[in-house]
Amino acid sequence: MNQDIARIVKSLSLVILDKETEIKIALTCLLSKGHLLIEDLPGMGKTTLAHALAYTFGLNFQRIQFTNDLLPLDISGSSIYNVKSQSFDFHEGPLFCQLLLADELNRASPKTQSALLEAMEEHQVTIDKQTYQLPKPFFVIATQNPKDQFGTHELPESQLDRFFMRLSLGYPSRNAERLLIENNSNRRALEQTLFDTQALTELQKASQLTILADVVVDYILRIVEFTRNTNIVRHGLSPRASIAMATAAKTWAFIHDVRYVTPDDVYAIAPFVCAHRLGLTLQEFQQHILEKIDIGA
Repeated sequence: MNQDIARIVKSLSLVILDKETEIKIALTCLLSKGHLLIEDLPGMGKTTLAHALAYTFGLNFQRIQFTNDLLPLDISGSSIYNVKSQSFDFHEGPLFCQLLLADELNRASPKTQSALLEAMEEHQVTIDKQTYQLPKPFFVIATQNPKDQFGTHELPESQLDRFFMRLSLGYPSRNAERLLIENNSNRRALEQTLFDTQALTELQKASQLTILADVVVDYILRIVEFTRNTNIVRHGLSPRASIAMATAAKTWAFIHDVRYVTPDDVYAIAPFVCAHRLGLTLQEFQQHILEKIDIGA
């Protein structure tokens, strides 16, 4: 494993116990400059992971608790009339940060959910015909509760497609849960901030220097073409998804200190990049899509 990544994984493993694969997936998303969707039951460590990632890279962190009465302007900010200057002054909302935790995103109304679309895609917001740039870097880590829980609104396809990857932490192992019970305070503590935003930028650039051979591109194309020509899903993967697979595969190889991408790297990250875009679980994507495509053809 890349030495810098190994330090990060070791540090994050102090608070997210026995979840090394999930930590690597979250790092893959961050180093690929993508937004992350975490779907899980309450209390599984979603918020803890977001806090830990922000702390590790020294990112300015904000959290928004999404509820059914939250309004778009509560997120982005609003213009307020200044009596002294007789003009409107823009007051930034919590969206103006480097890492935004959109907690329980699918509990908000579709109108409020859509307020994130421009920010996630363009890294800017438009208020009263005025455009405001968001800080750099800018990441959204959104959590959502399972769709069958009371009071949730299903995220539309356009919103899901903006999320680079989706993962689920799941229940901890028996030993990990024992450690949480015996020493719960460790879950909220990190040893130190390991990197600054400049170091994060350098890691992001380095991750994309990984070589992507034609055979790997062909494998990615076979995956997206299969989804467009099957009746398993309603709509096939978009070009945004195929680009995301290539980017994520480069980063995944970089994390494991390999200078070239293999089809196995694509196989490893494809469910996390693609399943949510098709309305499938990770297991369904693995079974109904990946296992039907020859990895070495």
